[in-house]
Amino acid sequence: MKTRVAVLFGGRSVEHEVSIISGLQALWALDENKYEAFPLYISKDNRLYTGDILKKVENFRDMTACLKAATRVTLVPAGDGVVELVRYPAPKFGRQVVGSFEVAIPVVHGTNVEDGTLMGYLEMLGVPYAGCDVTSSAVGMDKYLMKAALSQAGVPVLSAKTYRGKGYMTNPDPVLEEIESEIGYPVIVKPVNLGSSVGISKADNREKLIEAMDTAFSFADRVLVERAVPNLREINCAVLGDADEAIASVCEEPIGADEILSFGDKYLQDNGKTGGKSGGMSSLKRRCPAELPDGMTETVQELAVKTFKALGCAGVSRIDFLNDRETGELWVNEINTIPGSLSFYLWEAAGVPFSELMDRLVKLAFKRQRAKADLTFTYDSNILAGFGGAKGTKGAKR
Repeated sequence: MKTRVAVLFGGRSVEHEVSIISGLQALWALDENKYEAFPLYISKDNRLYTGDILKKVENFRDMTACLKAATRVTLVPAGDGVVELVRYPAPKFGRQVVGSFEVAIPVVHGTNVEDGTLMGYLEMLGVPYAGCDVTSSAVGMDKYLMKAALSQAGVPVLSAKTYRGKGYMTNPDPVLEEIESEIGYPVIVKPVNLGSSVGISKADNREKLIEAMDTAFSFADRVLVERAVPNLREINCAVLGDADEAIASVCEEPIGADEILSFGDKYLQDNGKTGGKSGGMSSLKRRCPAELPDGMTETVQELAVKTFKALGCAGVSRIDFLNDRETGELWVNEINTIPGSLSFYLWEAAGVPFSELMDRLVKLAFKRQRAKADLTFTYDSNILAGFGGAKGTKGAKR
């Protein structure tokens, strides 16, 4: 009997379209002999849709027509980790339940989904799901909290400062002066909780710094500022597993990454085309495996696994590093708890086919659910015994 799998993608995020590409790549990589997989699309207004029309990326070009042909649903827990898809609004006649699933694979990027929001919803539904849990997703998305956690764990990260939009907009000069005196040019300015290089800018003077701060604040209420690494080389490495066991992929070096890669560099190199496994992060020009100095590959892989475990991650994540080519210094830049294209290209280079990667994610989801089943979530007490009726709480707190 096939395992029923829902692949979730989309969401109210600036990385919405990227998620559609990644989600469909994952959907088609699932072995149809093992899984009964279907798309579960989250629109930008947080409505859920399913249907065969959502299986092809070209159908999303006319979003209105696509969603009109799809089936809007709501999710209802049916017990034993199974979730039913119920038509919404419910029809007066005919079938209300259009399907069900027993494991979810979130392939979402950015705020309001990847940051733990969607994981919390799946936790409430009681369904097994692949990838990071609520806490590791939230910490991994917040670049400042991530740095704090990794620094505590002994993982090298660049020091940084954070600023809030209201304080900066009210009185920007002290903030600008602090950045100039305590960090110095050039600096990198980025939203604290976005991915895919959205809103990231480099500044080497006051005018560009103001522009970079305005850009970052247009995407988030908090921004992070850190020094720019000279002689920059970017190195990426994916990790697969959980707290018990995790392995690192091969390393990659994005081509032309002497500057921080932009959103366009990562996702628009092929004009947004995708079919099968093409498109998304898989279309980025790269050296894979990366041509690194002796011993650096092993160092990156060890730090990637250490980062993954320090943040409590599970499933597949990609850790991005910054390297100074001249000094050899290495820092963790960020973690992508649900990387673009699920970093399948890094695993294929390591001898793990995309379909096997998906198999492992499903197995990890069920493993975590079994572990949760052994935990206690109730506590017997008679705390309500002395309360009677709606007015029974009056005067209870003294």
